[in-house]
Amino acid sequence: MIRPRIIVTGASGFVGRHLLDEIKECFHIYALARRSQAQCGAPVHPNIDWTQVDIAETEPLAAALEWIRDEGPIDAFIHLAAHYDFTGRNSPEYQRTNIEGLYNTLDLSRNLGLRRFIFASSVAACPFPVLGSPITEQTLPEAKNPYARSKRAGEAMVRGYSDSIPTCIVRFAALYSDWCEYPPLFNFLSNWLSTGWNSRMIGGRGTFGIPFMHIRCAVSFLGHLLQNLDLPESGEIFNATPDGAVTVVELFDASTLAYFGERRRPIHVPKIVTRGWLHIQDTAGMAIGRRPFERPWMARYLDRQLDVDASQTRERLDWATKPRLNILRRMPFLVENLRTQPLRWTEVNNAAMRKEESGYGLKIQWLLEKHQDEICRREVEALLSEDTDGTFGTYRQFDRQEIAVRVRGAIRNLRRTIRTREMEPVGGHCRGVARDRFREGFSVEEVCAAFSSLGAVSIEVLKEDAPPIGLERALTERITMAIQFGIDEVLDEYEVLSTDGGNPCARYQ
Repeated sequence: MIRPRIIVTGASGFVGRHLLDEIKECFHIYALARRSQAQCGAPVHPNIDWTQVDIAETEPLAAALEWIRDEGPIDAFIHLAAHYDFTGRNSPEYQRTNIEGLYNTLDLSRNLGLRRFIFASSVAACPFPVLGSPITEQTLPEAKNPYARSKRAGEAMVRGYSDSIPTCIVRFAALYSDWCEYPPLFNFLSNWLSTGWNSRMIGGRGTFGIPFMHIRCAVSFLGHLLQNLDLPESGEIFNATPDGAVTVVELFDASTLAYFGERRRPIHVPKIVTRGWLHIQDTAGMAIGRRPFERPWMARYLDRQLDVDASQTRERLDWATKPRLNILRRMPFLVENLRTQPLRWTEVNNAAMRKEESGYGLKIQWLLEKHQDEICRREVEALLSEDTDGTFGTYRQFDRQEIAVRVRGAIRNLRRTIRTREMEPVGGHCRGVARDRFREGFSVEEVCAAFSSLGAVSIEVLKEDAPPIGLERALTERITMAIQFGIDEVLDEYEVLSTDGGNPCARYQ
């Protein structure tokens, strides 16, 4: 069976993980993400080729896409990668990931022969409409917050490429699962379903509202689009969302009824008091180094509704959300998960609020890959040099080519550890090397010195690439830590081999 082949960026994210899990049997998927599958919990499957890459880094992304192109024709490119946070600040990641990363993917996709480039946007990029004038597919993404500005630039960029790549834009609603995984909703439920003094308080009249859509509907929408790649006009916009908006007071009513078994009357706090309280709470949080989730900027949206009309999308694609997955109908399932599995509930939602790290690991592993030939050359020279006071005397008994193969194996596992931040690649490699070198008559000091030399040579070569100060510090710390872990594994293995003849049970006999 020849499966359609697609590329998915942001594969480690909320939508990406669920999409891969849904379509993995039917498509061959080239998944691009900063994190590893183990780190993000994405499915592992023969039809998924996973590549860790930062889309804002042109050279590594180009190399990944060139390899994918050489594998054969690509049907669709689903661009889910994006930065979003609830701080209200203009994070540099909006420019770096949402704009520069999108530009890289679009520009490098021109020679992939795509049938469709699908860009994930959001109805949150649109301004709150006046009452009675809902957001439609024709509404311009002119909201003023940093995320919206980055999506506005992204949509314009996608339309700009529509003559050379068949594109479409999908504006999603706020997405949630049966485990919540939408930070504002998680924060609401944590308060409303607690015994805190403010558990019944709602800012304003409680009529602030946005459209919510279950993650299963989002995956269903993308799956439907993959079945109809030739239907959209290039650059066409779709609203992947239910109609209307769900208000805070409706969420409060549904969640408290499901949790307490009876309706609770909310206490409405005037907007002016709410604004003042948010400022006081935020200032106190900054003073102690623990800022709350609620920020003063959120007060400007009190009692406003992001009302949506998605009728055009439903008509064009013959697709609609499932009523049984409406958030108010689904709320008892969320509450039941909170009640019966509170630890998992907290873990899942805390993970949803954590932002990915700066990507230093990917940059360092790319530098290691880029300079691996030079690192290997210098390390081989160091091991075979006669100017090392006899430190590597045993190594000089071996052929240069054989030593080079061994060094490349060490570099390969060092790269894997740096990329994933999991020590097992280096640890497993070093344990195996220790057993081999023990049989070959190497002293433990010589083997440890060789690994230490590899770390020093790697840092020396990478620093010659003139990395920024932050990256230089990170590469020194991470390479040193990985090498030290490997050396400790060598010491442990030699201790067992020297004491017990390789039989860990001997000491107990």
